[in-house]
Amino acid sequence: MKILLLEDDIILNELVEEFLLSLGHEVNCEYDGLEALTTIDENSFDLLLLDVGTPTLSGFELLSELRERKNNTPTIFLTSLSDIKSLEKGFSLGCDDYIKKPFDLKELEIRINHLKLVKQIDIQEIININEVYKYDYTNFTIIKYDKKTTLSQKESKILEYFLKNKNRIISFEEIINNIWKYDTTPSNATIRTYIKNLRKILDENIIITVKGLGYKFES
Repeated sequence: MKILLLEDDIILNELVEEFLLSLGHEVNCEYDGLEALTTIDENSFDLLLLDVGTPTLSGFELLSELRERKNNTPTIFLTSLSDIKSLEKGFSLGCDDYIKKPFDLKELEIRINHLKLVKQIDIQEIININEVYKYDYTNFTIIKYDKKTTLSQKESKILEYFLKNKNRIISFEEIINNIWKYDTTPSNATIRTYIKNLRKILDENIIITVKGLGYKFES
């Protein structure tokens, strides 16, 4: 997994980084919230680990800004704030988990692995879309019985995003912000074309158009 770590305690930052690297993850470390935002804007991450009390921009403010931009990268807060109001605020802003300091590094590993499973992050295997279709993350192919159809890069990214966000309405804006982060912004017509191509391969009723709102991937 590619992980961004925001932690202004230098010793803890280095400790967590070393641990994550030992698990085989790729890690970008930041100590300042605003600098972390810039790094996130310029890169794509599978997971964000955010301290709350960071300089310039707090972890809460950073996540609020990201969710406002429809960036739904899975996020875990690492914080010494233990009161229930802070916990409630973290989840209301859109975090996926909340670890109170001090914590055991093994706990962090367990929570990351759980989130990886739930969000289907960095899965390098074949998964079932439904009883008919499977998706091969390694080869970017949709499998129907013995027939394999290879997807284009953008088609595979869109499908993978749908698979991570099943049964939830996803707007054009959200698709653009999470798939075309640093590319030229596509038109809605371009996105419709990619969706049309996926529908030709999958059953028509898997990707549902929600009029005026976007799409829902039902599986």
